[in-house]
Amino acid sequence: MTTSLPVLDVTVTPIAFPDPPLLNSAGVHEPWALRAVVQVHCGDRLVGLGETYGDAPHLALLGRAAGALAGLDVFDLAGLRSRVAAAVGIVDSPDRHGLTGGSSAEKTLARVVSPFEVALLDVQGQAIGRPVHALLGGKIRDKVPYSAYLFYKWAGHPGAAPDEYGEALDPAGIVAQARRLIDRYGFRSIKLKGGVLAPELEIDAIRALRAEFPGLPLRLDPNCAWTVDTSIKVAQETAGLLEYLEDPTAGLAGMAEVAALAPMPLATNMCVVRFADLPEAVARGSVGIVLADHHYWGGLTASAHLATICRTWGMGLSMHSNSHLGISLAAMTHLAAATPNLTYAVDTHLPWQLGTDVVTDPLPFAGGSVTVPDTPGLGVGLDPDALARLHENYLTCGIRERDDTAYRQRFEPGYTRRRPRW
Repeated sequence: MTTSLPVLDVTVTPIAFPDPPLLNSAGVHEPWALRAVVQVHCGDRLVGLGETYGDAPHLALLGRAAGALAGLDVFDLAGLRSRVAAAVGIVDSPDRHGLTGGSSAEKTLARVVSPFEVALLDVQGQAIGRPVHALLGGKIRDKVPYSAYLFYKWAGHPGAAPDEYGEALDPAGIVAQARRLIDRYGFRSIKLKGGVLAPELEIDAIRALRAEFPGLPLRLDPNCAWTVDTSIKVAQETAGLLEYLEDPTAGLAGMAEVAALAPMPLATNMCVVRFADLPEAVARGSVGIVLADHHYWGGLTASAHLATICRTWGMGLSMHSNSHLGISLAAMTHLAAATPNLTYAVDTHLPWQLGTDVVTDPLPFAGGSVTVPDTPGLGVGLDPDALARLHENYLTCGIRERDDTAYRQRFEPGYTRRRPRW
């Protein structure tokens, strides 16, 4: 009987795929989104998959970590963390767009560990013939609901033709965008990325969405674009309209001030971004809902630990999303399937990628949900031809680090990133 299954080789492939001009409090998405695909090669032709960020500093850390994993038993997740920590060292590598909260050496290490941990879980599942959700404690739901993720956006990137979603810079445009996403994917909840227009205009958009979709939960996320006073005012004016208000203002102290007066719960993916943030968040009552993200919490098992802590303190749970492809969607779906207290629909950017993917059979949305795979591992396989095409995009696109602010400044030279702006 085989007593271990060692890692034979690890490859990290940077990729780029087209991204629409989605506006946020930092600026606007560039024409190409950067990601990286991790492949962990083991015996018996087993290959585990992971997906992560593709910015140059992160790729350098991934390369250092990948070189340290040969010979590791794929079931040794503690050994994975130890080897990655030794290879990476103490590094604080912040993101350039500033939409995932503060940086720290702890968070940087978690970001590097995550795709390798997902890939090892994928291999584990394949090796024993069980889906990843079984390795996380077992499936408690057969379908995972996702949310329609709305953005203010330009019709197309400057100099390019309009994309199929078109312009959305007012309530009518936002409602039309929501209708398109809901008709196509069947989503049963709606999130609007705010922090782009003056708060009163974004309130108008929420009211228009409520009128058009009276039965669907609504969320608003301005990514800390508002002062405490503005946040309180918006919260009070949207009483009865929002399921939750996400990151209206910066920091645990400011969020606590807003939470004390807001009629709806506050959610975050920006002020609770590592385990060390949780004690203060609980003590202050800063947030009612934590938006987990396995990409920077350290993987699926770390996110499951986060869920247990949230359940202990009576905090709600959902998931944050960034531009991603089908490997990440599969990982998110398995995690949500095995997390009892994840009761809010999950964020996803995947509809914005318009079918571009690196997996052979992407998990489909039906009725706004993804059916949880029961096949071994993640339940998705890599398309080598698609990976090669997307890697070629990376080589030729000319982008090596995401910078929403600098891209917007190319077309609006007077634009500056300010938080708070209102």
